Amino acid sequence: MAGHGYDSGRLDLPFVGISTFGKRPYVADWEALEADVAVLGAPFDFGTQWRSGARFGPRAVREASTLFSFGHAGAYDHEDDETYLPASVRIVDMGDADIVHTDTAQSHANIEAGVRAALKAGALPVTIGGDHSVNIPCINAFDDQGDIHVLQIDAHLDFVDERHGVRFGHGNPMRRAGEKPYVTGLTQVGIRNVSSTAKEGYADARAMGSTILSVRQARALGPEGTVAQIPEGARVYVTIDIDAFCPSIAPGTGTPSHGGFLYYDVLEMLQHVAKRHEVVGIDLVEVAPDYDQSGSTAILAAQVLLNFLGFIFAERGCRAAT
Repeated sequence: MAGHGYDSGRLDLPFVGISTFGKRPYVADWEALEADVAVLGAPFDFGTQWRSGARFGPRAVREASTLFSFGHAGAYDHEDDETYLPASVRIVDMGDADIVHTDTAQSHANIEAGVRAALKAGALPVTIGGDHSVNIPCINAFDDQGDIHVLQIDAHLDFVDERHGVRFGHGNPMRRAGEKPYVTGLTQVGIRNVSSTAKEGYADARAMGSTILSVRQARALGPEGTVAQIPEGARVYVTIDIDAFCPSIAPGTGTPSHGGFLYYDVLEMLQHVAKRHEVVGIDLVEVAPDYDQSGSTAILAAQVLLNFLGFIFAERGCRAAT
């Protein structure tokens, strides 16, 4: 097999060079994007209700992603007998949306502009937060993209309407998504334990077309049965809060919640999503690296994103030559 990075004459180990996502090219000019995947950092965490620090999530996930960039021509999975993300899948790093401290509206507008730029270029937008409020501008950017269904993998429902005037914090994004005429429904998976959303929020979510599953309910259904809750033929936007995972494997987050998913619980769900649906956008949020000295939370986030992208583009026919 040809096309390994080794052929260029540089070993370029993970700890060498600048930490873009997956060590892919950095494109500062958003008008000049030519890519299949465009990764945007959204280092905004002013929407948090408890522990801040997710503003450092994009940097941590980018650095962690270099672990999976050894110069191979794609990543071979012996269980699937598949080489994922060959060189034919063009991934670029857009850098970060500009964040204006204390100004939620402007910061969100800047994030939205980045996602719109990715969509305009025909790229799959992948946004790394930041707290979960960054999903609000991400979904806003889809207002001219046709109908979408939102799959949320999360410990918390995030369906608060308004509290003390706050409508755009990290407890609000799924409510804001559910209000959009082009969001045809939500599948909310992993929801458990104490939540910022009161009982009436759950009733509102169901009334607005949401299917809500706890970790135990999702495990009873299995990954395939869980993904089958998404309407057939739906175009799916996937939002992943790292606190969906058990804090035993993902402690680096502002609102950890015990009883969460383990790695393969989520990985197998995402593989079924890629097989059954067109994935139109992704965000992964709430990685707060300072709460995890091991760095394993950021590594988990990077590994989930890279594997999910591999599944998506394998289903699109982007496979390595043999």
